[in-house]
Amino acid sequence: MAKKTLNFEKALSDLEALVENMEQGDLSLEESLKHFEKGIGLTTQCQQALQKAELKVQELVEKNGKLLEKDFDLDE
Repeated sequence: MAKKTLNFEKALSDLEALVENMEQGDLSLEESLKHFEKGIGLTTQCQQALQKAELKVQELVEKNGKLLEKDFDLDE
């Protein structure tokens, strides 16, 4: 993994800050577009982190229930 990813909480916090900043309406069109682009990236990071967590939970539940499924690798 070449680029270190932010943890979920940091990415979500950054996304919330971007949204607040954009909602104030003080940004130029260009600044708004940059914020929007960064927000899309942060949203993707959050979604991937949630998917990875869901898969780990599923693995743990199935492991304890004797149905072990493990065949995923989301940049571990």
